This record gives sequence, C-alpha cells and structure tokens, in this order.
Amino acid sequence: MRIARFSIDGNVAFGAIEGDKQDELVLDIIKGIPFADFELSGTKVPVGKVRLLPPVLPNKVVAFGRNYAEHARELGNEVPGAPFAFFKPSTSVIGPGDEIQYPSFSAEVHHEAELAVVIGRMCREVPRERVKDVIFGYTCANDITARDVQRREKQWARAKGFDTSCPLGPWVETDLDPGDLTIQLTVNGQQRQLGRTSEMIHSIEDLIVNISEAMTLLPGDVILTGTPAGVGPLNVGDEVAVTIEGIGTLTNKVVKRG
Repeated sequence: MRIARFSIDGNVAFGAIEGDKQDELVLDIIKGIPFADFELSGTKVPVGKVRLLPPVLPNKVVAFGRNYAEHARELGNEVPGAPFAFFKPSTSVIGPGDEIQYPSFSAEVHHEAELAVVIGRMCREVPRERVKDVIFGYTCANDITARDVQRREKQWARAKGFDTSCPLGPWVETDLDPGDLTIQLTVNGQQRQLGRTSEMIHSIEDLIVNISEAMTLLPGDVILTGTPAGVGPLNVGDEVAVTIEGIGTLTNKVVKRG
C-alpha cells in the first residue's frame, strides 16, 4: 500500500494511493493515522487536486554514511567496518515538489539519492529477527549536503542538517522487499547516480539493530541507508529527481535561499 500525507483546503490528512498512471492517481482518505489500526474512509480525492507533503514528520532522521563502497571511495574515504551514523533535524525535512534552498554559507552543495526506511512503532534494542516488525515502509530521500562545509568543519551538523536538506517522498510504500532495488538520480533529466540497494555494505537489519541499541525509535522516524556512487554538485535552478524501484519519484527544484 502507498500511504501519502497531503493537504487540501487547509486540512492535512493521510490517504492510500490508488491507481497506476500518474494522471489518474487518487487518494482514499484514511480515518486517523496510519501508524495504528486504521480504516479507509471511502472518500476519494484525485492526487492532482492536493498538495503532497512529506509523507511523515519524523521526530528524528538517523542517516548512515559511507554505506556503499563505491561512494566511500569516490570521496576518498575508507569503507567503515561498522555502521556510521549522523543526524538530520526534523526542520531539514521537505516534501515532493518543495524547494531546496541553497544555503548561503556553502558554495558546493551535492545530491545524494537514498532509500529511506520509515519506522512504524516505538522500539528499542530491536533484535535482528524482529526488524521487519518495526518497519512501516519505505520512501525516497535526498541527503542534500554542503560538501565544502562538511570537509571544512568535520562535524556534519551544518553540512547535512540545514533547512530543506532532507527531501522525502512522494509517499511511503508499505509492501516492498528492499533487498535489491534500483536507485537512480537525475539532474535536469540527466542521470547522475545509478545503483542497487543490494550494494549496501550494512543491511537495513544491521542499521536498525545498531541505532536501536542506543536510542528509542518512534513511529514516523526515518532511517537513511546511504547513497550509491555518483554524487555531485547542484546549482540554483536545477531540478533533481530521485527514483527508487517499487516506490516512485521524488522531485525538487533548487532555489536561492531568500
């Protein structure tokens, strides 16, 4: 099931996406929230009549770096022997169609296409065999990075946590095997990144076991699983699109920060 969060006439709701063709998609509005037992209302709205929002509002975004060997190498980094985590604040999250604001303190902003895991229930110290039980679904993400700031400051808080640096969407796919999916990213229609989730060094199970040893995960929290090789610069005016097999396409435009 594809679950989207959207606004219409000033109201925000969740809905289940129905249909296959982009111009024929409709939302069946959900009664309540999707992280508990819910019912479909039967009230349907064309997707073209609503504004899609970030599919969740995470309490925290836990991101894992250097989880694809070729990406680690392209930036001159060693492949980590254990999962390597950092955080992006909730204020970095934007949705499909929202604008990525080029930060005033950087001159080198890069794209990073990623598979995002959405947590579905409160959990801590999750055993490997129970990881699937705590996952709500999967969505597309773009870990926008101020690369020059990352190199200069070493700490990644500003480089990866600035406002609008975490596009998510367009919806959450709850019925998906994430083991071997194509991930690709284009800038202005030109392919920049192409990889498969099977190339991850540390699996989704590894990542969730690792981070839940340290902290409680809450419904709606997001885990970013790393990016394949091919990261590169974005400029004001660029349109960047992340497409993941079985999920869909997340598109955003880069603008000058106002």
